[in-house]
Amino acid sequence: MPPVELQPILDSLLDGQTKGFPQDRPPVRLGEVGALGLRLTEAELDFPVAVLKRSALEHNAKWMAEFIRRSGVSLCPHGKTTMAPQLFHRQLADGAWGITLATVQEVRVAYSHGVKRIILANEPLLPGAIRWIQAALDADPEFDLTCLVDSQTGIAALEAFAEGRRPIPVLLELGIEGGRTGARTVAAALELARAVRASFRLQLRGVECFEGIVISPDPAADRDRIRTWLDDLGNLAKACDGEDLFETAEVLLSAGGSAYFDLVVQALGPIRLSRPARVVLRSGCYFSHDAGHYRRLLALLEERRPGPLPGGPGLLPALEIWGQVLSRPEPGLAFLTMGKRDVSHDLGLPTPVRWARPGRPDGPWAAPGSWRITTLYDQHARLELPVDADLQAGDLVGCGISHPCTAFDKWQVLFEVDDQYRVLGAVRTFF
Repeated sequence: MPPVELQPILDSLLDGQTKGFPQDRPPVRLGEVGALGLRLTEAELDFPVAVLKRSALEHNAKWMAEFIRRSGVSLCPHGKTTMAPQLFHRQLADGAWGITLATVQEVRVAYSHGVKRIILANEPLLPGAIRWIQAALDADPEFDLTCLVDSQTGIAALEAFAEGRRPIPVLLELGIEGGRTGARTVAAALELARAVRASFRLQLRGVECFEGIVISPDPAADRDRIRTWLDDLGNLAKACDGEDLFETAEVLLSAGGSAYFDLVVQALGPIRLSRPARVVLRSGCYFSHDAGHYRRLLALLEERRPGPLPGGPGLLPALEIWGQVLSRPEPGLAFLTMGKRDVSHDLGLPTPVRWARPGRPDGPWAAPGSWRITTLYDQHARLELPVDADLQAGDLVGCGISHPCTAFDKWQVLFEVDDQYRVLGAVRTFF
């Protein structure tokens, strides 16, 4: 049985106003869509449509669970990738320690759907947001929320507007020069840690960074830069521990990217403090993975590993966007009913991976490597292919995406399918 907090999602209605839902079907509860027997390859959905392959999701969950088990660390996956409480609960059931989120609005979505342990991977500054955090912590003793700080301004804002019974746990963020947020030096971060320790409204729970911003054409330089950063994070934790600045029974040592979590384990796993420490990874993209950006980064991770990765083959792309061939106006050209409103394109264009022809039960088939999407318009994709390609108007083309974080947010509902693209259920997002 699904958690009771998910019941409103399962009871919500899908109809022809829902992108991807067939136009000739009466409204149906989301929780009942799997009973309709819909088949994507027979064009029984509307197009474009986003699908999640259940077998890939299950494989990725088992793969990461085994990695976590072997590494002796915890996983608090970043929920902003999917913003789907149904998937949050699957991740928790698979052993995730909690869920990471980026904004207080996202925190409220997760909390209202039964997620009780959350890392807010940002520094809250708005009075209304801080007051909600404080009120929620005071009202629910089981609510475990930790947020970040990286400045005296952030500490002052929390102190000014957090007026409740429970202190707000915080992680001290360490950044790098030219990077994103975070104190720029260990010395500067240590000064902030002392300020948190002096506050009766805050509670220093650990240290963290987001190493995922380090991506350049030179993987070896990236690796060295990240190792130095993680070493600095470890030194910050040791300095805080040496001054007795941590205020919780367990210290969190956390990093947040989906590309270098092996380096995080190597750097933070051996650290020993005067009190127990928990290494927390915050990778969010492992669950759906992709066919572009993260596929390339995982290949680099596999090269860095001294031995084979756990769980057989690496992570598999679970998310696909399917469009219908709208036109073959020239021999080497086709246009699909998907565009910038449907697929991510910030870290690469979608890649055709499968195609189907309604009425042909021997499909779907692998898309030839010679098929390439070269341009996206608002609602169309330009597909270039050999002049003799057997593709006609009405056929269906499924594409793998690059960067799931900017693909999920284009869909209110994604359909979960088996390997034959029979619809098994649906997942609602809350962007």
